[in-house]
Amino acid sequence: MNAFEILNDPQRTQARAFDGRLANVWTSMPGIIQSFNAAEQTVVVQPAIRAIQFDKDGVSTNVDLPVLLDCPVQFPSGGGFTLTFPVAQGDECLIVFANRCIDAWWQSGGVQNQAVMRMHDLSDGFAVLGFSSVPRVIGNISATSTQLRSNDGAEYVEVGPGEVTLSAANVNVNASTAANLTAPNINLNGKVNNSTSGGTIGGITINTHTHGGVQPGSGTTAGPN
Repeated sequence: MNAFEILNDPQRTQARAFDGRLANVWTSMPGIIQSFNAAEQTVVVQPAIRAIQFDKDGVSTNVDLPVLLDCPVQFPSGGGFTLTFPVAQGDECLIVFANRCIDAWWQSGGVQNQAVMRMHDLSDGFAVLGFSSVPRVIGNISATSTQLRSNDGAEYVEVGPGEVTLSAANVNVNASTAANLTAPNINLNGKVNNSTSGGTIGGITINTHTHGGVQPGSGTTAGPN
């Protein structure tokens, strides 16, 4: 027999029934990514908090919640531009549950009718990445600038007061028409390697240009051709 039945307390019985109803209303909770579908931008997520299950005698047991399938992933986006990042197994996230069924919207977009009359259900989760438990927080967060960075801090783009800093083992710039750099002073610290196809400066080919007026002695050559 349930302990609350022995007490015969109507208020506590009602409160227990209310709590039981709320136990099936899902709002948000942390989760752990199990796999990522890059084509559909969805993840399979294991909820990271166990549920409490009571038997008929009121004895509680902690049980894992089911793995959640096809949870849309949130990438910051707007105006035709999106910030993406790789999503890996083991990444932590926040699962946010919609208050109505999202199936029709997810499949077709736009404004849709509810495919199923369900509310705050485990089937309607979104994965928001970036939340971390204490063991997984990243270190050396800048207190004075904004960074787009790797977790270990080795590579980053930093926007601080009056300057922008780029730090990486290799920096690649790919432009389909031109790469423009405008500044009163440009400082290059390091060896400058020419393109194998022969770059140009002021219309002069760097790799294959010639000089006129070459004569033995201490004089200088004419300008490059």
